[in-house]
Amino acid sequence: MHRRHFIQATFLSSLTLPAWALEADNIYRKEIGLQLYTLRKAIDENTSSALAAAAAAGYAQVEPFGFPDAKSMEMIRIARDLGLGVHSSHFAWQSVTEPEKEGVAPFAQILEQAHSAGLSHLVIPYLDASARKTADDYRRIAERCNAAAVQAAAAGIQLAYHNHNFEFAPLEGGTTGYDVFMAEFAPEMKFELDVFWVKAGGVEPAALLEKLSDRVSQVHLKDLKAGISLPNFEKLPDDAFKELGSGIIPMEPIIVTAAAAGVAICHVEQDQSPDALASIVQSMAHLRSL
Repeated sequence: MHRRHFIQATFLSSLTLPAWALEADNIYRKEIGLQLYTLRKAIDENTSSALAAAAAAGYAQVEPFGFPDAKSMEMIRIARDLGLGVHSSHFAWQSVTEPEKEGVAPFAQILEQAHSAGLSHLVIPYLDASARKTADDYRRIAERCNAAAVQAAAAGIQLAYHNHNFEFAPLEGGTTGYDVFMAEFAPEMKFELDVFWVKAGGVEPAALLEKLSDRVSQVHLKDLKAGISLPNFEKLPDDAFKELGSGIIPMEPIIVTAAAAGVAICHVEQDQSPDALASIVQSMAHLRSL
């Protein structure tokens, strides 16, 4: 047996989910999403063609980025015209994390726009480097996220935080930014777990997902090239981002654990690719093979 398949089988044997978890009616196979940042270059060239390609590849829903800018609104409109679901979007995060900055729109205004656009999830996709230098910085961000999550819940919208690798870098006192978030996030505030960046940060994605359990609202499925030193808190090379099944992260145990944790949506994402349209087809083929 191939080593990766042996590891997958060993992990899966420890779970209590029924054997049919990854059959054709699996929720993540039926309703698999695509984070549209993957197709950003194709979208810039022709949004309709790019989204039509996503639909043709078998994706059932998409997650835009940049909400509420004009391009994200165009993505939402065209996606729905094509029959694609749009429930979640990455958005202008500084409205939550740095609301005092000049020119930042009030979060209440973004919530109104999200409600009008029919979104049920908003995701903070990033933190500016200047806002995350210390553990206290992360505590301040967590406090602001918690307040915004309560505000979002009142509007019928789930707020979540999407990780990169930097949250797993050691800070003073031996803690990490992600440790702070796990300790400080209120029940209303969820995680969107990006398995590539978790792995890059030196943590096993399925184990972290199991630990967080119902605190994870969405998962980003993304594969990491073999041979990258781990943990790695630097900017990774473009070729570190691989199609599902082409790297070192087994997707099957993650999907099984996501089901046990009650994750609402899994999205495929590939930050860099020489041919993103081909990449999303290849990743879908891998998911269908599980």
